[in-house]
Amino acid sequence: MLDILPHLFTASLYVFLGFHFWRTRWSTAATPTSPGMRGWERLLLALALLLQGWLLYSEIFGIGEMRIGFASALSLMFWLAVLIYWVESFHARLEGLQPLVLPLAGICTLLAGLFPGPHLLPNAATPLFRAHFLISMVSYSLFTLAALHAIIMAVAERRLHRGELSRPLTSLPPLLAMETLLFRLILIAFVLLTLSLASGILFSEELFGKPLEFSHKTLFSILSWAIFAALLVGRHVRGWRGRKALYWTLAGFATLLLAYVGSRFVIEVVLGKSG
Repeated sequence: MLDILPHLFTASLYVFLGFHFWRTRWSTAATPTSPGMRGWERLLLALALLLQGWLLYSEIFGIGEMRIGFASALSLMFWLAVLIYWVESFHARLEGLQPLVLPLAGICTLLAGLFPGPHLLPNAATPLFRAHFLISMVSYSLFTLAALHAIIMAVAERRLHRGELSRPLTSLPPLLAMETLLFRLILIAFVLLTLSLASGILFSEELFGKPLEFSHKTLFSILSWAIFAALLVGRHVRGWRGRKALYWTLAGFATLLLAYVGSRFVIEVVLGKSG
């Protein structure tokens, strides 16, 4: 029970911040406020990031070997997403993501405490594996931000067409600016995903101790890569935008999520296995 308390505290901090941003930025009763975060909001979010980072380090490297399960993978993915958001918020307007990404980060932090990862990663000490792992997780995190960004855009676009754009939504950047940011996130994440897949294919035996196997994870990773590749080509060649681009973004993210997290969830929780 004591082991779960740090996770519960950190999750509560994220949820509190998410509710605070919703109440002060998104609620119809919210008073007008300037874009961006206040100083104390940044500090409190930095504290939550430090706490979650410490918990993740303990979970992944705490026994001297690298281990990661579906819950710690989700927690790491959202930790990186929040960290990227926190850094980028100094330079770009990412309004609207806080009430979505922060509670999700809190839920994943709590899940990591409830379902510690039993899966030891082979050859985790090699520099090549660690580079592959880091590139993969940063890519997943950028796609997470892109997916949440797409949801915000979908809500704003639907309300705009219905003439129901509320005051909180009017504080968002123009849809064209949000769309430009969305594709910038997708392009960077796609390049990293390509590097991750290429390193996994070219150095499979050195990374994982065995030749590349065609598995559930491999299939969904390649399928996700193909979806995002088609989206970027469609954007460049046919000018895809609006709902079509948003649906392709969400489809690619859902497929990518199934590639690792889905398979680990089935193995660890449904089947109760550790390998």
